[in-house]
Amino acid sequence: MSTPEPRPEIDDDIIELAGLVFDAARAGDTDGIRSYLDAGVPVNLTNGSGDTLVMLASYHGHADLTALLVERGARVDTQNDRGQTPLAGAVFKGYTEVVKILAAAGADPDAGTPSARATAEYFSRQELLELL
Repeated sequence: MSTPEPRPEIDDDIIELAGLVFDAARAGDTDGIRSYLDAGVPVNLTNGSGDTLVMLASYHGHADLTALLVERGARVDTQNDRGQTPLAGAVFKGYTEVVKILAAAGADPDAGTPSARATAEYFSRQELLELL
């Protein structure tokens, strides 16, 4: 049996690029993210906290970017390291358009901790509960 090869260190340029991609998602840079995706950046890229691009776009209320990521195949129910989902984040922040996009994409309102449904109930967001 052979000893596994040590993993090479991640190139600093790759780390810098990933940081730029996540910053673009937070900022709602739809054109920038489209370019990154077209160049081969994975739509389900995840940062060190378990946040995906769709998590960051959703949590920051960027409906157009959320829609683009969904169109490109983003997994809408991926939970971050805290058990949060993009849908729950959008409900927490009260982003109706983002909630509509994620719900239409099949996001599970009962996934995560707390779930989107529990979040809407807790904050008495009846209009968002009705979308779930």
